[in-house]
Amino acid sequence: MSKEKKFFLPAVILSVFLVLTQKSFGDPPSVSKESFLPPNQLQNPINSMAGKSGITEKQFNQVIDEVQAVYAPIVAAHGGVLVFNRLWNDPTVNSDAEEINGQWIINSYGGLARDKHMTQDGFALVACHEMGHHLGGAPKYGGGDNWASDEGEADYFSTSKCLHRVFADSGSTHFTRFWGGKDSRFVKKACNKSYPNNQGEISICIRESMAGLSVSGLLAELTKDHKPLHFYTPDPHVVSTTNDDHPAAQCRLDTYFQGALCNKSYLIDMSNSDPSVGACVLSQGYTSGIRPLCWYKPAPDELPASLNVASTLSRNKTMSFLKNPSLWQGR
Repeated sequence: MSKEKKFFLPAVILSVFLVLTQKSFGDPPSVSKESFLPPNQLQNPINSMAGKSGITEKQFNQVIDEVQAVYAPIVAAHGGVLVFNRLWNDPTVNSDAEEINGQWIINSYGGLARDKHMTQDGFALVACHEMGHHLGGAPKYGGGDNWASDEGEADYFSTSKCLHRVFADSGSTHFTRFWGGKDSRFVKKACNKSYPNNQGEISICIRESMAGLSVSGLLAELTKDHKPLHFYTPDPHVVSTTNDDHPAAQCRLDTYFQGALCNKSYLIDMSNSDPSVGACVLSQGYTSGIRPLCWYKPAPDELPASLNVASTLSRNKTMSFLKNPSLWQGR
């Protein structure tokens, strides 16, 4: 064998070894990205904003600055580092979250911020949805094995916890927001019922709900759902098992609304294993602010004792009670 061939063989073996071991020694662990919207082909380039609504780069950064200021210390207390990637030039109409080596990452794309439906309050809701993947607790993807809270839970966290903190902070006072006639009157009545004689809480509840409505047009457009979305037309669907994926547009609006109406303290953290901790559930006496049945299947211990699966009531009677609109509309 020639000298050249003797040198070539060890080099090949070394190259193969490096390829096989590079992922083990050099790459970050494999992670999933959890997004605000399902995968889509929508694009909003920078030059698409002229003459349209949406938010400016300055407003985009103001929202991120506010959420970062509120949540960086909270993430640090959980042992992580909050990182916002401000991708203003990227035309992607979405937002996503991931965790890599202790970094709790939120990727914020300018394409979504430039969408015609977007306000600063709506964009704050999107950022809070991504915080919900990190901190929303159970239910999680895969029944608890995944790092991320599922999509419905991220929506519920966004208004029941995150936006409450953000809107209570003075830094968000001047954010642009959405106002809607009949819907806003309906919301005001429901928020007054959830937070009687507490104008500060009522105002936050209304603002959170309307932030949800501001993005609902985009949700409907993406899913080609042409039925108008309103707080007073809740999704009647009842799931047999909890849906981890993105719910339908009306179901998501219902979730934002119920999160806003949940008057359990926003300072009580969600649990990674028990969905009833930190949330409003029937068995604890709450009659509004409940996760909607269009994506969530309550555990037996979340129902009133008289409706527990072990009770003598028939399944039909139990389901009839759970479908009662007064429980899910905040009326």
